[in-house]
Amino acid sequence: MKRLTNPFSIVVGTLMTWFFSAAAFAESVAATENSSLNLRRGATDISGQVYDLHMLMFAICVVIAVVVFGVMFTSMYLHRKSRGAKPANFHESVKVEIAWTVVPFLILIFMAVPAANTLIAMEDTTEPDMTVLVTGSQWKWHYKYMDSEVEYYSLLATPREQIVNKFAKGENYLLEVDRPLVIPTGQKVRFLITSDDVIHSWWVPDFAVKKDANPGFINEAWTKVNEPGVYRGQCAELCGKDHGYMPVVVIAKEPAEYEAWMSEQEEKQRKAREEEQRLLAMSMSMDELMKEGERVYNATCAACHMPNGEGLQGVFPALKGSKMVTEDQAAHIDIVLNGKTGTAMQAFGKMLSLKEIAAVVTYERNAWGNNTGDIVQPKDVNAVATGQ
Repeated sequence: MKRLTNPFSIVVGTLMTWFFSAAAFAESVAATENSSLNLRRGATDISGQVYDLHMLMFAICVVIAVVVFGVMFTSMYLHRKSRGAKPANFHESVKVEIAWTVVPFLILIFMAVPAANTLIAMEDTTEPDMTVLVTGSQWKWHYKYMDSEVEYYSLLATPREQIVNKFAKGENYLLEVDRPLVIPTGQKVRFLITSDDVIHSWWVPDFAVKKDANPGFINEAWTKVNEPGVYRGQCAELCGKDHGYMPVVVIAKEPAEYEAWMSEQEEKQRKAREEEQRLLAMSMSMDELMKEGERVYNATCAACHMPNGEGLQGVFPALKGSKMVTEDQAAHIDIVLNGKTGTAMQAFGKMLSLKEIAAVVTYERNAWGNNTGDIVQPKDVNAVATGQ
């Protein structure tokens, strides 16, 4: 085979090789569904449109790069000084100016049409089959199904021992929750996304959904999942110290399976309300409250106030020896129920049951040497909650 010795041929050959290599690389990346080097096609028609749009823009950029660098290197070679080329003496060319204005304009129009169509489709939340209210708070998500009474919080389920490197990291490290959002396949699900403290962002890559959750404002998004499965995401807004511990997990189920799940959740919530009423009429022992309170504290409070109750100096107040914890019982219950405005102390009234709040308040008032001897019952929490 004859070797290329002409510098111009070498330049052209190099550019063509680079172009086809880039095209082959893009094709191989596109073929790898879960590639970390590219977008994923996802699980919805919209995410497929976003992926196709992305690949179209990438191809256009590659072609433009090849053409521009090709012209540039060719011009440098053909008009170099060693070949006796002399610079042209002109300052303007109407034809060139028209060309470099019209051609980019046409390219932008060609890019804008599919992009606009995709964006319009992404924002079309009309005629949903169901609606879910998604509320972000530090650092968890709350889901409320608007066509039923089912609502719950979704918290990080990764063990603390993995986070502090005592245990090996799991497969879905920091991407697992105790109660995922469950939706049906083949149905249009509208999300109403908001926040009750700072700005969060609800992001599920496989749905091509990423919407900010702003306090006092509701954003809308939607999805229609084609295949059953587990889809994971994260809060994509820097929302505070535990921003990285705020995952999103969505399980898509077949409609019949989803209906069975929804019926089960409604029955659980009905039984929970009955249990709350039963607890109001009974008293729990100190041992029961302390055991349950320790569990609740480690799950919901220890991240800020520390397992030893000493908090983080200058950031989160200590509960050990605190006057509020050791003296004013009603104020203690109130701050757990309703949080404290202007601080990272969030309201747990909707997140925890009367039993759990009674237990954790009892635990805090008697752990780490506080030893107040106070026993807080569910009826005491209910009295503060209802203002009785």
